[in-house]
Amino acid sequence: MSSTTGLGYAGDVSAKSTWDALNGSPEAMLVDVRSRAEWAFVGVPVLAGIGKATLLVAWNDFDAGARVPDFLGRLNAALEAQGAGKDTPLYFICRSGSRSRNAAIEATTGGYAHCYNVDHGFEGDLDPDGHRGTAGGWKAEGLPWAQT
Repeated sequence: MSSTTGLGYAGDVSAKSTWDALNGSPEAMLVDVRSRAEWAFVGVPVLAGIGKATLLVAWNDFDAGARVPDFLGRLNAALEAQGAGKDTPLYFICRSGSRSRNAAIEATTGGYAHCYNVDHGFEGDLDPDGHRGTAGGWKAEGLPWAQT
C-alpha cells in the first residue's frame, strides 16, 4: 500500500499481514499506542520469536483520558533509540484500530514514509456478546501476546 491512498497514511493491514511483514522485513517495527494500563492489564504483542520487540508509545493518557502531549516527539525519540529512520516500515496498533490510525497519520505527517494501521487492533471488534478478543485483531488471529 502507498501513502497515496488518500487516507493520510499507507493504509490498513490485518494483524496477520502485519506479522508477516514484521517477520519478513528486518527493519519493520510494531508500535503499540495503547495506554500503560492496557499494556499491563490486557497484554502486548510478543515479537521475541522473530527477534524483535514491540515499541510502546502511548497515544492517550489513561488517567487523564486525554491525548498525551508531543506524541510525535516521543515517537521520534523511541525510533531513533532503535536506529529506525524515516523509511522504516511502521505498523501502529491499538485496541481496535482507531488510535493507531491517528498515530499512523501523525507519523506520516511527521515525515515517516511507510506508516500502516493494524486493522481491528490488538483486541478486535466487539463480538455478539459484547466481548473483545474473538472478532478480528491480533489476539483473535492467534498471534503471540502476553500479559506483563
